[in-house]
Amino acid sequence: MSPKFGTDGVRGRAFVDLRPEWVTNLAISASDVLQSDTVVIGSDGRASGKDFVNALRIGFDSKGLSVWYMGTVPTPALAHAAATHGIAAAMVSASHNRSQDNGIKLLSAGGKKLTDHAQREIEAILESDDFPNLTQGSDYVEPSHSYLANDWVSTLQESIKDRSLSGISLVVDCANGAASAFAARTLRELGARVTSIHDVPDGNNINEDCGSTNLASLQTVVRDNNADLGLAFDGDADRVLAVDQQGRVIDGDFMIAICAEDLKSREALNGNTAVVTVMTNLGFHLAMKEKQIHVHQTPVGDRQVLAALEENDWSLGGEQSGHIIFSDLSTTGDGLLTGIQLLDIIGRSNKPLDELADSAMVRYPQVLKQVNLSTTTVDIESSLTEDIANAEIELGDSGRVLVRRSGTEPVLRIMVESLEDEIAESTANKLVLAAESYLAVS
Repeated sequence: MSPKFGTDGVRGRAFVDLRPEWVTNLAISASDVLQSDTVVIGSDGRASGKDFVNALRIGFDSKGLSVWYMGTVPTPALAHAAATHGIAAAMVSASHNRSQDNGIKLLSAGGKKLTDHAQREIEAILESDDFPNLTQGSDYVEPSHSYLANDWVSTLQESIKDRSLSGISLVVDCANGAASAFAARTLRELGARVTSIHDVPDGNNINEDCGSTNLASLQTVVRDNNADLGLAFDGDADRVLAVDQQGRVIDGDFMIAICAEDLKSREALNGNTAVVTVMTNLGFHLAMKEKQIHVHQTPVGDRQVLAALEENDWSLGGEQSGHIIFSDLSTTGDGLLTGIQLLDIIGRSNKPLDELADSAMVRYPQVLKQVNLSTTTVDIESSLTEDIANAEIELGDSGRVLVRRSGTEPVLRIMVESLEDEIAESTANKLVLAAESYLAVS
């Protein structure tokens, strides 16, 4: 089965689910849809990345497109280059996945995420199975446009005007990924005192027990260094999570709440609205209601958030996972930009992160579980309809249930919120057992 677009591009096991020949065909299929005669390519540094960069180049070349290659850069750096020059982009990355996976994220002219319609167009062309047999070279592609990342860094630093981050100490976890060459340098040039960890990528250690999917080492180093906070990026640095000085996790919900309140106070929150997804904690909604900030909710995926922001000219949105979009400053989620905005609020308010978080919202107990779907095609969501309905009745108005198939991995995600941890945990466990029982007999 050919890979399909998920919530964030196409992703799969490198050379198993995702093959260079198919990636070349993807580039051919996308060439007319991306609405650009030039495409800029970047990679998050995985060992398999060079093969897929080369596969993209071959496909785009065959359609007459000019190809720029930035080398190993964060996705937002690539998006910034595409937006600045009005061209399309292709990122070779599997984001927060481990090194054995890889993926392709496509951006249309101007650095915009693909619409659902554009993705369907590309998939329809791919299904035609009418492609030339192009030779797959394995030569290393020398970065021709790595200097474009410097303009992105300058834009990040200019986003807080002439203010400084001096007096703030932090630890950054670069996930041995694309942020490794950029995060500490950018923040130090703004005046912050920075300790950098997991910033020595070797192609195989990306997201390995580090980064936004594993905060344990960051929490330890923040406490050991008496740092004010820590920031953890994912593999391609389009998202970030924070930890306060005690090591408590400050996720995307908290950061959006903090930024929404700050933007409103400066009359810079367009439409007085923050955009979030269905995964956002119930506590966020209650806090925004109290602060008289409107909340617009979308399905899961930063593409959905971006679409709502663009359609309504709103300025802030994001996901609990740390994909946060400042649409006045960027065309996509940008972990380093988010970190800088958060640090700027800390500096201007003279309040530590824990105090800002505590005043921004109260997090409802939320339990997230997942069930492996790699060996089944059963419509598990429909099978669970009655179980979900019963769980919702038991929770009443003081909780909620969300069950959905992941758009990036072969798993079923189960989320339960409640006023009490024990109730959320037991309800989620019941749904996991129900799902596993249906899968066992499928």
